[in-house]
Amino acid sequence: MSSPVISIITPSYNQAAYLEQTIRSVLEQDYPQTEYMVVDGESTDGSVDIIRKYDGRLAWWVSEADSGQADAINKGLARASGEIVAWLNSDDYYLPKTIPAVMDLFAKHPEAGLIYGNVLSVDGEGNPINIQRFQPYTLDDMMAFKIISQPAVFMRRSILEKAGYLDPSYHFLLDHHLWLRMVQLAPFVYSPQILAAARYHDDAKNISHAEQFGGEAFKILEWMEAQPALAGRLLENKPEIMAGAHHLNAFYLVEAGKMRAGLIAYYHAYRHHPRTVYKAWKRIIYAFFSLIGLGRVREIYLRFKQNSLKKETRE
Repeated sequence: MSSPVISIITPSYNQAAYLEQTIRSVLEQDYPQTEYMVVDGESTDGSVDIIRKYDGRLAWWVSEADSGQADAINKGLARASGEIVAWLNSDDYYLPKTIPAVMDLFAKHPEAGLIYGNVLSVDGEGNPINIQRFQPYTLDDMMAFKIISQPAVFMRRSILEKAGYLDPSYHFLLDHHLWLRMVQLAPFVYSPQILAAARYHDDAKNISHAEQFGGEAFKILEWMEAQPALAGRLLENKPEIMAGAHHLNAFYLVEAGKMRAGLIAYYHAYRHHPRTVYKAWKRIIYAFFSLIGLGRVREIYLRFKQNSLKKETRE
């Protein structure tokens, strides 16, 4: 019996500095039944030359104008033939053995509609800065904006087809909106393995457009209110869910160095549900000291995180 096919889509737009590492991280996986597609949005920075270099090893690729990331990914999803599907952005990459590990997990969990793992955060030069660790999340957790990191998310295509593809009206939390639709249809399974690396650099949208993530969180709140299957749960858990939206907004604002706005968002989260904010106390202190002019706080904070990560990986 042949192994099931996994389809991976990479949406690409002017990320030539990182694109080749992304492509190689998929093509060098030890899993021959991999269908890999690259959907480029008419890049002008040499990305197309990099894609052409791997033309013979890609199932399909295109470089043409599109209406954004969701549109590009949806083009690939519509062509995907794999039982399992995922997308990997052009500045992120998989770790070695990720795909075989994921396919083994799906085989062990036939009930799973989606499997996700932990993610290594790296800077623009590829230096590790953090490990994003998650937990087994429920529908209520997802409604309260417990975020999972998209590079380490893999979906069963049959469940994705029932849920529908990405909504092109979302540009920043398009993935979370999809997860909310999928988790209503089948269980999510969490694996504590580090499956991918997410790159944080000045041009990444979670840095350059940080203030817009919160806006989309509140757009998702309005969407949940209009969903018959979610509206009742929203009313029951509204303090936690509202706090979760503000907490998400605060996280991205602080990540982008917008400390005053981030602290205000943390205050609103605390006002709705104090426990939601407790685990963020280190980030709140960091944001406060940065705001009052201790300019080296960010440098010290990042160095501390890097040292802690190095110590952990050695152990």
